[in-house]
Amino acid sequence: MFDIGASELLMIVVVAVVVIGPKDMPMALRTAGRWIGKMRKVSNHFRAGLDAMVREAELEEMERKWREQNEAIMKASPQLPSMNPTAEDMQAPTASSQTVPTPASSPPATSTPETEGAAAGDARAENRQAELQLPPPPP
Repeated sequence: MFDIGASELLMIVVVAVVVIGPKDMPMALRTAGRWIGKMRKVSNHFRAGLDAMVREAELEEMERKWREQNEAIMKASPQLPSMNPTAEDMQAPTASSQTVPTPASSPPATSTPETEGAAAGDARAENRQAELQLPPPPP
């Protein structure tokens, strides 16, 4: 990148030892290492941002191509029958076409407060079965 050779690196080390001194050299190297680390973080962050922008541009291009191909296919293929129900299909069946199953005859129940609640529940269940057109439950 900077194309620094071994002889140039040796010259920098010698000048650094003479100027800074051997006593303060470890602290200077630590400081230089921190700065280099910060520079790497910034460059990696910048590179990641550029990569994300490139990926977004590629994705938009692929989506555009997909839309164009989809439109070409839709124009080239014949229309298939619609899966949506028509108004005729949505009309409610008439009362004469509906059959309500009749429950089997059962013996008359005696009316007590305990059985009235059960009888009301049975009547609701029978009404629900009639609404759903379900056959009566087995005995």
